[in-house]
Amino acid sequence: MTTKNPVGRVWLITGTSSGFGRAIAEAALAAGDTVVATARDTKSLDDLVAAHPDRAVPVRLDVTDPERIAAVVAEVALWYGRIDVLVNNAGRGHVGAVEESLDGELRALMELHFFGPAALTRAVLPHMRAQGSGAIVQVSSMGGRLSFPGVGAYSASKHALEGLSTALAAEVAPHGIRTLIVEPGAFRTGLASASQSQSAPIAGYEETVGPFRTAFPDSDGSQPGDPAKAAAAILAALEADEPPLRLVLGADAADAIGDALETQSAELKAWEPVSRGTDFD
Repeated sequence: MTTKNPVGRVWLITGTSSGFGRAIAEAALAAGDTVVATARDTKSLDDLVAAHPDRAVPVRLDVTDPERIAAVVAEVALWYGRIDVLVNNAGRGHVGAVEESLDGELRALMELHFFGPAALTRAVLPHMRAQGSGAIVQVSSMGGRLSFPGVGAYSASKHALEGLSTALAAEVAPHGIRTLIVEPGAFRTGLASASQSQSAPIAGYEETVGPFRTAFPDSDGSQPGDPAKAAAAILAALEADEPPLRLVLGADAADAIGDALETQSAELKAWEPVSRGTDFD
C-alpha cells in the first residue's frame, strides 16, 4: 500500500548535497514535484527539507552500496507507489595520467560512476515498466564522449555509463521510458574542489598532465557553467516532445564535442578505403 501521497512526479536523485544533484532537486521542487533526495550524509539536506517539508524527503544512500540501493528503491516504491524520474548524479572528479592511475582508483571510479548507476537503473526499471512510463537521467560529462591528458580514468567511467545508457534507451523506449544522457562541461558544482582526487604523480608527465593537475582544482568557483540553468535545461528536455538522447550543456562542452566529432568524421573518411578493404573478396 502507498504510505505517502505524492504531489506531481516522484523523483529519486542521487548526490543532492551540492552541485547538479542539488540544482535538479530544487528545480523539480519548484515545478511542484516530490523529490526523494539522497546523500551519504542527510544533514547536508536539512535546508532543502526545511524549505519543502511536504515534498522533499531526505534519504541516506551511498551509491556504491548495492544492498542499500535495493532497499532505497523498494522504500520509495512502497511510499509512493511509483518512481517517475531517476537521476543518477552522484560523482566526483579525478586527475591522473593512465600510468599513474592505480587499480584501486580505477575501480572506485567505476563503482561510483558505472556500477552504482547501473544498479539503481536495474532496480527502478521493474516499477517503471509496470507503470508504463518513467525517465532515467544519467549525468555523464563531456568526458563521456571525449578525453584528454589527466582525465583518462574519469572519462573511462563516463564512457562506460554512456555505452550502457545508449543500449538502455532503445531497450526501454517501447515501455514508455525515456533515457537522457547529460554531458556537461565545466560547471560550478564542487567537482573540482573537495570531491576530486588525484593520483600520485610520476616523473615524465609534467608537460601533458601537470598543467591540468594544477588548473583543475584552481578552477573551482570560476567555471562558466551555472548549475541552475543546467537543471532547467534538463527539465525542459524531459518535457520535450522529441527529447534528445544526449544533452550537451555549456559552451565549452558544445565546442569540444563539436570539434571532436569533426575530427572523428575526417579520420573516418581518410581511412575509409582501408576500412572497407578488410572484408572477404
